[in-house]
Amino acid sequence: MKHISIAIDGPAGAGKSTIARQIAKELGFIYVDTGAMYRAMALYFIRNDIDSSDSKKIEEACPYVNVSIEYKDGEQLVILNGENVNGLIRTEAVGNMASAASINKSVRLKLVELQQDLAKKANVVMDGRDIGTYVLPGADLKIYLTASTKERARRRWAELKEKGIDADMNEIEKDIESRDFRDMNREFAPLKQAEDAIYVDTSNLTIDEVIQKILLYYQKINQKRK
Repeated sequence: MKHISIAIDGPAGAGKSTIARQIAKELGFIYVDTGAMYRAMALYFIRNDIDSSDSKKIEEACPYVNVSIEYKDGEQLVILNGENVNGLIRTEAVGNMASAASINKSVRLKLVELQQDLAKKANVVMDGRDIGTYVLPGADLKIYLTASTKERARRRWAELKEKGIDADMNEIEKDIESRDFRDMNREFAPLKQAEDAIYVDTSNLTIDEVIQKILLYYQKINQKRK
């Protein structure tokens, strides 16, 4: 029997990871955090003083980077060259490097192969920028999740504040707009809504409302499969 795949795409700060993780939990699927995989590669580049604009060095480094996802006691672990880097990949610096480095075709091809392999082995919920358009074009359900830049900036600001980190909301919004532009205008597999993806604007919705909406879409497509 063919495994089921759900693709959730969208810009930075739209809530993709939170929503995808909960959807996977509700359905008993494997959650594949593709953003975390890109962040792990970005961490490697930062540690090795590789500039995000140095395409040649990034390409040369790719064969030396191994990123995998493991599950232990129900927790997803992102493993970079044998090291659990869960606690190191959520900084702004790593996020910016991941967005900039993901433009490099070698980076994307290396991780896409692993992501596609995971989808062949299990029922998955996968989120990212190009899941429905490039990584899993045959996904059973595709969602394009977004929110206004102001709302995405507010969420990020609140998240940082909760962690005791001072941040300027206007600077966060500018950073989000810059990342959107890079993601939507990169030459290889840019961020865009797949033609058969369902558009979901989360600006005025709670997390639970978004989850229930997507679960309803899943129930509809699952009924058609039977």
